[in-house]
Amino acid sequence: MERAAAPATDAASALLAGLVARGVRHVVVSPGSRSQALALVAADLERAGLVHLHVRIDERVAGFTALGIGRETGMPAVVVCTSGTAVANLLPAALEAHHAGVPLLLLTADRPPELRGVGANQTTRQPGLFRAAARFEADLPVPEAVDHDGTAEQTAEFDAVAATALAASLGEGARAAGPVHLNVPLREPLAGAAPEWLLERAIARPVAPPVDLESDGEAEASGALYQGGGGIGVADVAPETEAAFPLELGPRTVVVAGADAGPAAEELAHRGGFPLVAEIVSGARFGRQVVHGYRALLRDPELGGRIERAVVLGHPTLSREVAILLGREDVEVIAVRGPGEPVNLNGATQGVDAIRVAGGEIDRAWLGAWMRASREAAVDLSPPAPDADGLASAVPHERLGAINAEVEVIRAPLDRAALVDALWRATWPHDRLMFGSSRLVRVADELLGGKKVSVHANRGLAGIDGTVATATGIALASQIEERPGVTRVLLGDLAFLHDLGALLLPPGEEEPRLQVVVGNDGGGTIFDGLEVAAVAGADAMERVQYTPQTARLEQLALAFGWEYHRVTTRVALDQVLTAPGGGRQLIEVPLPR
Repeated sequence: MERAAAPATDAASALLAGLVARGVRHVVVSPGSRSQALALVAADLERAGLVHLHVRIDERVAGFTALGIGRETGMPAVVVCTSGTAVANLLPAALEAHHAGVPLLLLTADRPPELRGVGANQTTRQPGLFRAAARFEADLPVPEAVDHDGTAEQTAEFDAVAATALAASLGEGARAAGPVHLNVPLREPLAGAAPEWLLERAIARPVAPPVDLESDGEAEASGALYQGGGGIGVADVAPETEAAFPLELGPRTVVVAGADAGPAAEELAHRGGFPLVAEIVSGARFGRQVVHGYRALLRDPELGGRIERAVVLGHPTLSREVAILLGREDVEVIAVRGPGEPVNLNGATQGVDAIRVAGGEIDRAWLGAWMRASREAAVDLSPPAPDADGLASAVPHERLGAINAEVEVIRAPLDRAALVDALWRATWPHDRLMFGSSRLVRVADELLGGKKVSVHANRGLAGIDGTVATATGIALASQIEERPGVTRVLLGDLAFLHDLGALLLPPGEEEPRLQVVVGNDGGGTIFDGLEVAAVAGADAMERVQYTPQTARLEQLALAFGWEYHRVTTRVALDQVLTAPGGGRQLIEVPLPR
């Protein structure tokens, strides 16, 4: 049966075609009735090869999948959902996108204004729901016209809104990229035939400029934005930029790289001859000046105690030592502005939009002291090499001793240190590595050495939600055009179970090359290292902090169609991580409580 034209579909066509024509390539749809026009137009664009379409039944999973795509590509993915609680489920991803500076476009279908506040089904006040986080938001007019040739005023208006939304999501007029919310109220009929001009407008870049609408969001104007190798970066280090803050050499300085600082932090440290304190999630833990074992060295009165100036890029969140340093009154702190709240732990931090190394002489004695201490603090977690001479010896007891040593290595159980080391060693520049907000990321931050790889983590708010979904989005975006590489995500059992819905992928969609590695210690042992451990009794800790669980991950993997591996030794883990293969793998590593 042939579908008749409908204003809802024509408006959805203008809106999505306007985004696709300007470079948007991913649409994530959570099906619903009120949003059917947007979803069906997205399907038309997928059939034409103009977008990659991802369908998720859970809106929270959809939001974080889009977040991962935005982290990896630097371009926003569109999320389409229906009205009511569906919209509220996008809030966690929107908040993370806001605080981490990740572009994200939320298109939420809605009832028309006359049905709000009168008890209509699946209706709440959706406009303003993301106001504190949105770079731009708009409650769009209800489409009333059918556009037969693509020249109607309504089509031009929705195209212009698409231009405005995309520009705002990419950070135009704001401190950084972030989420945008377009609320799309629709009257029945909720869908009709796609207009003949849909594909033409999606391919031809429309010339309509952004509409002149002011954002109600809280993003502040400022700053340069750069796309880092490990995700969205928030700093600019360019000596030729006259507007950049001039950093004079002289004071004893360290560069602190927090989440998403990216290669700019390493570049600044190199140019200025500064020690580089780089969190494992920074994308800056590489180069000659990266400091190993930085936590202990920051506590050392001869090194950390003598710091006079700290330059901060990204969002530091992983260690108390860095927080103490940035809160000291005797340390000058200069923080390159990023998304979310500015870093200002000592109340006197100077925020800058960009930074450059100015004149002065590198303090080589200062740098040398840090580098010597760093070499002594470096930890080699690799298994011992085989005793080749012993294995080849004709002397029985020598050969037997070498064999026994090899057997001990092969049978050695995994601990957290060996687990993080195995993943770090298995990951290379063409791969992606994501850390969940679990105990394991702190172990990795404390122990792992320098390596230039693409690292992701949701540290904007450091929540455990959406980790697997975000990694899925990263994986799908990174393998477009048959690019090589594997995306690995390391997380604890509770973070994994919190995002269980992300394991469900529809048949027929492209398989992400994704290894989800779960360090399973049966509960939230991260609380062992937090203040609550010194306050709560054993029973209370077990009941309301550890959240003990006995879920059978193998059966969950089977139910969702994932390949499953349970590994208990380093040798077995190395083999699973590096064995040829593709698709989705769930790797469970049992760990002691």
